[in-house]
Amino acid sequence: VISDNAFAYRHSTAFRDVIDAHGITQKFIRPHCPWTNGKVERLNRTLAAEWAYARPWTSNDDRRAALTAWLDHYNLDRTHLGIGGKTPIDRINNGRGQYS
Repeated sequence: VISDNAFAYRHSTAFRDVIDAHGITQKFIRPHCPWTNGKVERLNRTLAAEWAYARPWTSNDDRRAALTAWLDHYNLDRTHLGIGGKTPIDRINNGRGQYS
């Protein structure tokens, strides 16, 4: 997990417990380099516009249930201008059969 240097990421014991429990390595962006988070910020904006607030949901459970299908679309079918009109899965050497 790469995060900014916010207090919550640096000092949260709850966050640390979760990443430790899953064997996740935590890295931090260089201080005063917010553009490092640019890709994540763009994904968050796309998530909000195309999934979370794209339509009214009857419940948070309904919205949560639709996330997997949206992520599959985003990674497997939706082309991205930033990577030359390819899908993210097309950039992975092991091909479509290995994604899940």
